[in-house]
Amino acid sequence: MFDIQVIRLASNTKNYGLTKTSTHKASSKNKLCGDKITVELNADKTKIKNMRYETESCVYCQASASILSNIISSFRINRMKSDFAQIEEFFLTKDKKLPKKYKEFKILMKKKNKDRHNCIMLPLHAVQKALKI
Repeated sequence: MFDIQVIRLASNTKNYGLTKTSTHKASSKNKLCGDKITVELNADKTKIKNMRYETESCVYCQASASILSNIISSFRINRMKSDFAQIEEFFLTKDKKLPKKYKEFKILMKKKNKDRHNCIMLPLHAVQKALKI
């Protein structure tokens, strides 16, 4: 059974749909379950201005993409690689502190969702791929 909070997050489609006017674009696929995501970013050399996405995926990947697209504006590109590594470590071990700006991900990163790790991290990996970081 899905958590109602996860469904609400996934249904927030404010940034869903590609524009074909982005500065950075990438697609990623989860080889384990078949989830697919394409992300478009508008960014200058230091900051991300916005993110749009399209998915063919489970509700966890959709929710993760929705969260990320809503919070990513004005994030510094040079911090994202280390931030994403902290998020992944937090999810897998809970030993690292989750960066405050990513606190919404706690809804997805519950122990019962550990098997959905690759689904939840797919949008973050697609952003890294788009930015080549």
